[in-house]
Amino acid sequence: MKIFTITFFTLFSPFFFFGQNTVSGTVTDNKGIPIIGANVYLDGTYDGTSTTDNGTFTFETSETGTQTLTISYVSFETRLIIKEVSEMKKLTIVLREDVNSLETVTIAAGSFSAGDNSKISVLKPLDIVTTASALGDFVGALQTLPGTTTVAEDGRLFVRGGDADETQIFIDGIRVFTPYTPSTNNIPTRGRYSPFLFDGITFSTGGYSAEYGQALSSVLLLNTINEPDQEKTDIGIMSVGGSLGHTKKWEKSSLSLNTSYINLAPYNAIFPDRNEWHTPFETASGEAVFRQKIGDGLLKVYGAFDTSNFSLTQEDINQAEGVTFSLKNQNFYTNASFSEMLEKDWTIFVGGSYTYGRTKIGIDEATIKDVENSAHLKFKLKKRFSNYFKLNFGAEQFLTDFNENYNEPSFQAELGFNNAISATFAEADIIFSRKLALKLGVRGEYSELFSEFTISPRASFAYKTGKNSQLSLAYGDFYQQPNREVLKFTNSLKAQNTQHYIMNYQYAANNRIFRAEVYSKQYNNLVTYSEALPNEASIFSNDGNGYAQGLDLFWRDNKSIKNVDYWLSYSYLDTERKYKNYPTEATPSFASTHNFSAVAKYWIDDWKSQVGFSYQYGSGRTYTDANEPGFLQKKTRGYNNVSLNWAYLLSQQKILYFSINNAFAFNNINGYQYANTPDVNGNFARRALQPAADQFFFVGFFWTISDDGKDNQLHNL
Repeated sequence: MKIFTITFFTLFSPFFFFGQNTVSGTVTDNKGIPIIGANVYLDGTYDGTSTTDNGTFTFETSETGTQTLTISYVSFETRLIIKEVSEMKKLTIVLREDVNSLETVTIAAGSFSAGDNSKISVLKPLDIVTTASALGDFVGALQTLPGTTTVAEDGRLFVRGGDADETQIFIDGIRVFTPYTPSTNNIPTRGRYSPFLFDGITFSTGGYSAEYGQALSSVLLLNTINEPDQEKTDIGIMSVGGSLGHTKKWEKSSLSLNTSYINLAPYNAIFPDRNEWHTPFETASGEAVFRQKIGDGLLKVYGAFDTSNFSLTQEDINQAEGVTFSLKNQNFYTNASFSEMLEKDWTIFVGGSYTYGRTKIGIDEATIKDVENSAHLKFKLKKRFSNYFKLNFGAEQFLTDFNENYNEPSFQAELGFNNAISATFAEADIIFSRKLALKLGVRGEYSELFSEFTISPRASFAYKTGKNSQLSLAYGDFYQQPNREVLKFTNSLKAQNTQHYIMNYQYAANNRIFRAEVYSKQYNNLVTYSEALPNEASIFSNDGNGYAQGLDLFWRDNKSIKNVDYWLSYSYLDTERKYKNYPTEATPSFASTHNFSAVAKYWIDDWKSQVGFSYQYGSGRTYTDANEPGFLQKKTRGYNNVSLNWAYLLSQQKILYFSINNAFAFNNINGYQYANTPDVNGNFARRALQPAADQFFFVGFFWTISDDGKDNQLHNL
């Protein structure tokens, strides 16, 4: 037996010893530091091990031939080595950082993100409409962020010394040509679109992507919900009207509908304001989003329609009987987009929008009828070459046909223009490591109206200065054509231009975020004209210029105080410009040197309530005192507004909501109107331009009926 055993091992030992292969090596990062605990194994087998304290590994395997060795470790990219097992000895393996991880630097200069999919969200979708001063309008919520100026009588976004026309709004990457409801002097407008259809918002205060153009100061990107989580019905009964929404889901598609009706007649009867209303403001609107999965792609179709109507007489210092103003407007907007992931990490996006707007305005004996047809077509491709390099490029076209009929007893005119802008863009994201990233882009635009081609380079840079902090820089050239109030009289102009320079520091950790940003903007080729308001006799030119520079600070904390979420914003703005009919460079009347906002929300368990508070301050704005020499040489007193709201859950899906805007009834003054002629003493009489009402009260009941019995409309308040 002993002889047999010896003979057996002598004959077959080569199969035991030579059938085993040793796999060995060392795993390090790109700095040569050993990685401890990395998983190393042959794919499809049980053969493997983990790296030791010095990054080495070794294990035996009976596998032969070509095999795949997998090396993986958290926050590093997985490495695959394919070769003969017999050659897998004394390997030197360097793992690259996984730049898709949450620790990777993000370019933040000039951009505020509000979305659940963002790595760092300054705001959440819920915040857009639970802010007390917002009154349910996403623009109102964004006015609590640094870089914006609250112009209470207007209601639109004024960003870093830019006029409201310098900010453009996009839905799912497609331009919205008429994003606000029309209004009249000293009555603020509102955004047309209800917030509940959007799940992500990016608000860029400057230095934005080369993908977007025709905006000198800012872009606001609204993204509709890709896929609703359940079927539900939303019902709203309000002191100013009502709303109804419904979402229906199928296996590969869904449809969301929302309608609302607002009529301020009952409210104005209880709380009369400074205007003499003949037909109080009334509007009806409807929205729909249809989504369809097609293979690996997603088709979205969005449509919105609204009609509004009002008439009133407003006080005017030059007309004892006041100025009678009436307005009727119909607006339709639709866009469609399709995106799909193709083979080899290509992504395609195709989209377009169409806007139809019709407005009839009456000012005393004058009648103005406007009709606008606008379209935006867009095609984009994106290629992911690796986690470290991505390329985004495409082309788009903007088309506008505007016609105006002006009629008064002694004068009639037919005005209008056709405008077409063709654009191409390309942008590369280069991520060198989790600490260092670069975005380079260029945009080219050709205007058929001006026969002009412009080139806009853009660049952004970000460096991670610590585990929770980073520094970002951004530069960009931006072009925008004059608005329709100028183009309907002349096309002998060229595009207006700005250059943005931005430096941003951001710290985010433990549900707290701090941002500090300095910026400088240079304006060139701004449009000027010779009259107080543009008209056929005006002399137009591009000899305007200006600058805007300042500091923005933002702090948000929902950790330090139990059940309390709050944020603070401060902006310092130094700006002057020569544009419109300005005789010289001056600080425009919409700009405040200092702006401050404080927003707080407190959840009270025992009361089943969320209580909200917001305070907004803006230092005085410039105006021209006709009784003293100079232009825009005086300033109003500061703007103050404290707003409060209370959302009470009657049950999980029923909410009773109260809010009051300007709770302490601050007597805010937006400016002054002076008489056209002086009195016998040579003085020009004046009147203060005050809001139509010092306060606004709102009461609503909101009921949700959903599949899970838990969803409610708190996010819509």
